[in-house]
Amino acid sequence: MKTAPPSRLPRRTWLLLSLGILATAAGCKGSAEGGGAAAGKVKLTLNWVPEPEFGGFYAAREAGAYKRAGLDVDIMPGGAGVPVLQMVANGQSDFGVVGADELIIARARGADVIPVFATYQTFPQAIMVHASRGAKSMADVFQSGTLAIEPGTAYAAYLKKKYGFDKVKVVPYDGGVARFVLDKEYAQQCFITSEPIAARKKGAEPKVFLVADEGFDPYGTVIITRKALWKENPDKVRAFVRASREGLRAYLDDPAPANAVMQKLNTTMDAETFAAAAAAQKPLVENPQTKKLGMMTRERWDTLGKQLLDLGIIDKVPPLDEYLVALED
Repeated sequence: MKTAPPSRLPRRTWLLLSLGILATAAGCKGSAEGGGAAAGKVKLTLNWVPEPEFGGFYAAREAGAYKRAGLDVDIMPGGAGVPVLQMVANGQSDFGVVGADELIIARARGADVIPVFATYQTFPQAIMVHASRGAKSMADVFQSGTLAIEPGTAYAAYLKKKYGFDKVKVVPYDGGVARFVLDKEYAQQCFITSEPIAARKKGAEPKVFLVADEGFDPYGTVIITRKALWKENPDKVRAFVRASREGLRAYLDDPAPANAVMQKLNTTMDAETFAAAAAAQKPLVENPQTKKLGMMTRERWDTLGKQLLDLGIIDKVPPLDEYLVALED
């Protein structure tokens, strides 16, 4: 399981730093533009260390889906301080992994990056509380106690506007579960495949409320590329998306092979936790409404853009036609 620095905190912290220079980076490609130009060579940069949310990519590589598509894919693990959006925007990486809200914020600030695949059809961010508190809904979480949440996130702004934080003591999210385990009145943000599993392993009984159920549901683990690459080599982008979809299918059907590979790269998570996280995320990746793995709709992107505008996170909603492309052959 993840250790400090926290699993989701550094992504957002460094996102703010990265976005400040994205507009410049997008217009100053320089020699980096040709970084992935070699035939078949592809670099994918993750926004965190190898974990089940990236299982489809490792499965695609290990099972030969990328190779069959004519691609030689180098998967670069991320972590605190890895500016994925900037790296994709300036051509240092052909593809990257971000959240849908991060993509729209980047677009609003001038970065010419586009989404091509969405792993999580349901936003995996949540709030967890002790079951002993008897909370029946997310609204109950905000009636008392302490809430550890990262204030700079879009979903935190959404929850604050919907419920208000005036009845809870808001403290910074520290990335672990130690305080949660000790304090029955302590609630905290969580990634459904991470902190709840860690808390249970330490003897706690968390009850988890998905943010998506509250009306804020951005796609998660979204593959992005720069629009210039799409225009120059759409076949490479399509091939990468098809192979990634094949890998995700393989991972959902049997996560064990890719988990074994990722565990060697991320020794902080044991095999049991890898398996538990893979199982926990499965209904967020594929549900009865999923017509195709990785699918995205204009309606979802449109709704998210309007929500970010309403929350004051962006000053204007990027036009959908400028960043949504027709990937189908």
